[in-house]
Amino acid sequence: MIVSIAVGAVLLITALVVFVIYKKGPHGDKRSGPSLLANNLRNEKQKSELIIGAIADGVILLDKNMNIQLFNTAAQQISGWQKEDALSLVYSSVIQLVDDKDVPYDKDQDPFLKASQTLQSVRDNKATMVTKSNKRASISIIVSPLLSDKQELEGLIAVFRDVSEERDEEHRRADFISTASHEMRTPVAAIEGYLALALNEKVCQIDQKGREYLNKAHSSTQHLGKLFQDLLTSTKAEDGRLSSSPQVVEMGLYLEHLVEDLRVAAQKKGLDVAYQIGASGMSSDDRHNSVAGQKMIRPLYYTFVDPERIREVITNLFDNGVKYSEKGLITIGITGDDKVVQLRVSDQGMGIPSEDIPHLFQKFYRVDNSSTRTIGGTGLGLFICRKIVELYNGKIWVESQLGQGSTFFINVPRLSNDRAQQILDKEAKQGIVSPTIGVV
Repeated sequence: MIVSIAVGAVLLITALVVFVIYKKGPHGDKRSGPSLLANNLRNEKQKSELIIGAIADGVILLDKNMNIQLFNTAAQQISGWQKEDALSLVYSSVIQLVDDKDVPYDKDQDPFLKASQTLQSVRDNKATMVTKSNKRASISIIVSPLLSDKQELEGLIAVFRDVSEERDEEHRRADFISTASHEMRTPVAAIEGYLALALNEKVCQIDQKGREYLNKAHSSTQHLGKLFQDLLTSTKAEDGRLSSSPQVVEMGLYLEHLVEDLRVAAQKKGLDVAYQIGASGMSSDDRHNSVAGQKMIRPLYYTFVDPERIREVITNLFDNGVKYSEKGLITIGITGDDKVVQLRVSDQGMGIPSEDIPHLFQKFYRVDNSSTRTIGGTGLGLFICRKIVELYNGKIWVESQLGQGSTFFINVPRLSNDRAQQILDKEAKQGIVSPTIGVV
């Protein structure tokens, strides 16, 4: 938020400078002339430099050759470089960024290169800057392109701030939540086990009223255990400690098997379950369809993901569909093109209000209305789903209408058959067995 405000302030200052100069130029003031225009230029430059220098965030201006043309006071303080040393140097000599593992950014991560190539603003809230004295400063940075009337790149402006204290505080908070969640899971699991024993008719004889109380206690304990587990998982997801062992998975056959495992939970509530392959909804009952006397072979949707993590995502979306549906059909589908495999989970439940959709994948966010208050949840499930999908450079989103159900979509990169086979051969030499590769 602060970075965005600073960018807006800098751009506004620039616009005001240009406006004032031209307003007082040859056609706007009878007294104007070369000397007055030169004075205006000097005065406005001094004003803009004074204001930019007073901004608490670092501000850097690059020309189209990526050389530094402006370097304010805050940029000097954060980077350790003096203005006179930094000016006219290529930005990469001064601004060196690394990730949380202290690995230098590559071309795909560099916000300056991305902004110059996409001609769009690029934000990075997880970068670490290597200062001139080789220290590390956690920063939040946004880089915006400056375009000509012909939409050609004229330069870049970068605004960044030191967030080391905030990030350290986040890590301390995450460590506390992780430790507390881990320690609390053991006694909660013990309580749940004892309650299960008490409810076992072969172990204990309890009257009906007592059984009702124990059932409620057991349900609450399970909910508490789920909360601790979700807190632990979400904390690991935030600080990059979420374990992942990606392998080649043929997602079509993998989902087909997963649907069979999930079907029972839906049927207990009287809901139907369907699995569809392709945009046209090919039935999973037939691996080959006959079209005009020819067999159409089901496509192989190879991906490189951790099957257990993807199971978490699909199961969470499926369970939500069951929880928020009183009747109808839960559908799990798959389709794709040469680059992307798209998974979808649809229900015919209550739907999601449009104002809640932009916040749905945020931490602890829950839709709050009379229909959802009676349904338990931690507000972490969809946040965890998003973090897992992002591990594989994927994307998750939802389309929904109130009262007409919801469809959650997941896009993950697709492997070509040749590339998948190369990885499988390499894994075989290493003794790794990929699950359900789905050769048909």
